[in-house]
Amino acid sequence: MIIQIIICLILGYIFGCFSTGYLVGKMNKVDIRKYGSGNAGTTNALRTLGAKAGALTLFGDMLKAIIPILLVRFLIFPEEEAVQLFALYTGLGVVLGHNYPVWMGFKGGKGIAATSGVMAAFDPFIILFGLPLFAISVAITRYVSVGSLLLAVLFPIWIYIRYLGDIHMLIISILFMVLAIIKHRTNIKRILNGTENKLGQRIKIENK
Repeated sequence: MIIQIIICLILGYIFGCFSTGYLVGKMNKVDIRKYGSGNAGTTNALRTLGAKAGALTLFGDMLKAIIPILLVRFLIFPEEEAVQLFALYTGLGVVLGHNYPVWMGFKGGKGIAATSGVMAAFDPFIILFGLPLFAISVAITRYVSVGSLLLAVLFPIWIYIRYLGDIHMLIISILFMVLAIIKHRTNIKRILNGTENKLGQRIKIENK
């Protein structure tokens, strides 16, 4: 099983290193890592370049998580009893690659769009709960980071309920949550201080 897990982590990491936000920014002649939060993720793309760039980044970051998980489930290890666990490890690799892409000096995004793609590919039923949770929490607070963190917290809760007794998968899902919290620690501080950027605020770009 260890060999399969390593393969899944490496495959996921390779896909995760595809930084949609950075590439979308470069298409607009902007390095979004130099603006806003400094992250090459969906929220910063939205604030820096607008709704279209944000949507493209979201789609790309979710897709790069969905594709390798589907490959693992239906092509690489379709007959393995632990295929769901391998899918989860693949998703973990994607988020690690997204957050810490080697070709960008380990400076990537915060992993929520990628995590959302993992959640959707791993168990599509979670969309019925995750999407309303995110939308309602952001609508009420106007903080994307609050919705993002709630999604990350939902994942281990979902695994605990749907896969009761599977401690291995629960631990991996907790790692997703921990990674999200680590990446959002500055957001958490700003929320507590009342200085967090709200949805709709734009970042001014020089020469734009």
